[in-house]
Amino acid sequence: LFICVLIVLENVTVLLTLWRNKRFHSRMYFLIGNLALSDLLAGVAYVVNIFTSGSNTYFLTPAQWLAREGSMFVALSASTFSLLAIGIERHMTMVRLRPCEAAGRGRLLGLLAACWLVSVLLSALPSMGWNCLDNMASCSTVLPLYAKSYVAFCISVFSALLVAIIILYIRIYRLVTSSGRRVSSRPSERSLALLRTVVIVLGLFVMCWTPLFVLLLLDVGCSPDRCPVLYQVDWFIALAVLNSALNPLIYTLSSREMRAAFFRLLCC
Repeated sequence: LFICVLIVLENVTVLLTLWRNKRFHSRMYFLIGNLALSDLLAGVAYVVNIFTSGSNTYFLTPAQWLAREGSMFVALSASTFSLLAIGIERHMTMVRLRPCEAAGRGRLLGLLAACWLVSVLLSALPSMGWNCLDNMASCSTVLPLYAKSYVAFCISVFSALLVAIIILYIRIYRLVTSSGRRVSSRPSERSLALLRTVVIVLGLFVMCWTPLFVLLLLDVGCSPDRCPVLYQVDWFIALAVLNSALNPLIYTLSSREMRAAFFRLLCC
């Protein structure tokens, strides 16, 4: 519970820092703010999960249970799509010598809208019928009312997204380090520092979420009798949620400007 409260406070502070400082009103920082918003949602969703778990689960209707778990999936989806959106925006900006500001704003709004629309749609599929209420034998062990086929589908989607994100960032890194091609008129130290920050965030995301993905893969193909680790899901979820608490620390520790603005806000 302490970690969840910390997540909420940290990410609210990040959002306020980005909102109050006009120097952070750029497309990249708006996308980082979107990632902070998804982390904030993860903290709130996990608080709700804590208070409605255990014996309280028996008082939930199937629709309420699906809504509770769906909120966690929205946060995961939004985080993943935010990282993809950041990569797309960074790549599009760097390959254009003179990016059009109007086109950039339109692209930003499109990326943000697509991020949340797809996240909500993907998370709502069990409530729309893709569950195991009519076939209990196909139920997941980790997520009891979710069909194993849906869990496998989500793992496939998120894995494909992560591979695409990693490939995209490798391409961006090559563009930055290439001596034969200038990706911008004067690539600044500030933009390179921002890129390093995002790469660290991506690496941390992979480290924190991969154990849970592996557990869900076991859930799809292994019975609880053969894989008792499936009953230890709380530890895997806690590690994944911890990612949302670490991201704000990365923003402040790796960016001098963000760190200064962050502390100015705290001292007010």
